[in-house]
Amino acid sequence: MLAGLAAVGGANRLGAAPPGVPAAGHDIALRAGTRGIGAAEVADPPGRPHLAKVLMGTPWLGSLPPQSQGKAFRALFEHPQQWWQTRSLVQDLLIADWQSAHFSDGDLRRWFSQMRQWNIGLEFEVGAVKPWGQTSEATLHADRPLWDRVLRLGAPLHSLGMDEPLCCCRFAIHKPDRYAVRETADFIAAVRQHYPKILIGDIEPYPSLSLRDHFSWIEALEKRLAELQVRGLDFYRLDVDWMVFLIRQQGSWQDVRKLEDYCHQRHLPFSLIYWAANYPWLQRMKLADNSTWYVGMMSQGYNYAAIGGRPDQLVIESWVGAPSRCVPETADWTFTRSVRDFARKFV
Repeated sequence: MLAGLAAVGGANRLGAAPPGVPAAGHDIALRAGTRGIGAAEVADPPGRPHLAKVLMGTPWLGSLPPQSQGKAFRALFEHPQQWWQTRSLVQDLLIADWQSAHFSDGDLRRWFSQMRQWNIGLEFEVGAVKPWGQTSEATLHADRPLWDRVLRLGAPLHSLGMDEPLCCCRFAIHKPDRYAVRETADFIAAVRQHYPKILIGDIEPYPSLSLRDHFSWIEALEKRLAELQVRGLDFYRLDVDWMVFLIRQQGSWQDVRKLEDYCHQRHLPFSLIYWAANYPWLQRMKLADNSTWYVGMMSQGYNYAAIGGRPDQLVIESWVGAPSRCVPETADWTFTRSVRDFARKFV
């Protein structure tokens, strides 16, 4: 999301790019788990629809030439028979909104038709406050044409995840937290006005933002939305760089669980990204391969389950360019294999 975030304990994700600007990042995510996640059901808060339970995101291989961008996403539609078991566990695909610009109208129209046949929805990860759009007005000016295009082409678009607005304000554009609250609330208000049926939530990193930071941020943002008479967040998603727990002794799964409990106390669905946080570290040591993704992502699943973590959404998402293949789900270490095995174990 925010380049260079690893230096402050984040996940070093590359965030939503402005239209027409290629960027490396993650390709797609799928939301799965309509059959439950082994977790206690959370009652639907008033005015907030209950969410599905898991998401999955395939690698966006940014090091490949432009014509190869998005090949993992494309493979899902060109080879549907190669991930049918995974698909039965999946509810939604997630893709950063700017990545949709890599595909033609014809391709997207066909793929959205397939998604509707499969009863799979679409979530966009979007910029709310970014270096290229430092106000809600600027980001919406860039974002809305992308959203309107896919809706025109039949996309089952039903949710938006804001790509780390607080983190961006602190570490990228160096604005105070009150600025982040104001611009993010204005962004949400505009989405509610123009796309009233679409859910919207926030994604923020940990431990580059402390537990106290998350508490304060949620409280301030929800307070501002209430003042604007706008419905609050539909979910809160955490992007955890768990290697920082090991390397720098900063943060813990116990703190993540505290944030989950805090969200549940507020009747705010809690969403957690599962990924191989060890992959970038091991890649620099020339020790990473496709198996690193699978083992690392599954280890996060075990570690969080071991302390009783029960997120309302489980998000399996890759922005590290691994694994190198998306399908088939029956081959070793492919992305759909990792999602299928994860869902069978933890969903």
